Amino acid sequence: MRARQHSYEACSNPEIMNTVIVIPTYNEAENIVPLLDAVLSATPGADILVVDDSSPDGTGQLVRHHWEFMERVFLLKRAEKEGLGAAYRAGFGWALDNGYTELVQMDADFSHPPERIPALLAALDHADIAIGSRYVPGGGVVNWPWTRKLISRAGNLYVRLILGVGVHDATAGFRAFRASELMRLGVLDATSNGYCFQIENTWRASRLGMHIVEVPITFADRTAGSSKMTGSIVHEALLRVLTWRIKELLHGSFATRSAAKGNHHDAAA
Repeated sequence: MRARQHSYEACSNPEIMNTVIVIPTYNEAENIVPLLDAVLSATPGADILVVDDSSPDGTGQLVRHHWEFMERVFLLKRAEKEGLGAAYRAGFGWALDNGYTELVQMDADFSHPPERIPALLAALDHADIAIGSRYVPGGGVVNWPWTRKLISRAGNLYVRLILGVGVHDATAGFRAFRASELMRLGVLDATSNGYCFQIENTWRASRLGMHIVEVPITFADRTAGSSKMTGSIVHEALLRVLTWRIKELLHGSFATRSAAKGNHHDAAA
């Protein structure tokens, strides 16, 4: 397998802050500039990393050339489109390498409200992971047809029933992590590439006994650009969830296997 090439660009030498918001993009030229404005306004003490999969519509160029973001916004440009999970792994790896202690992940299409980022970060004062949740009191969705609401609810119910996790919005992509807990999750070793990436991290966190808090948000459907959701992404999630549960029944939980691996490494050392 050939090595994947990434290029990192910033408009100036950064003074690393404690918090970074990681935003994966592919063809989000209509949304990216106003979104960056909104995120910077909502989180004046944080940096932003845009992970762009060489968008042909010029998303990366807009990030690079927008002069207002010279000190706090950075661009990680990837050679090609490889999926949401791969983009987040690249972005998280960059953030961990650069010493950030708190990381936020969010979509680029305004479905995740930037004004709720401070609430997610505040939740980390007493939690390991904070999830912006549509399905707890105070949360909700707007501008969705009933069919999409049904699919989303059914998907989360499927995850809860099969994996036994207590999170109501396991598929949510609006999250905040402590860097230490992100490393404990082994997130850079996760294998999911679609929206199943969110489920995988929820499952791993649950099995490791992490304290997960769901912060209510209102999720708004995008008004510009096109959705990246496809049938193959849904299929990946359904199949992987079932596979993970079968492996647990046969070989023990993720936490048990992780502990065994750690003990093996300790013994070898």
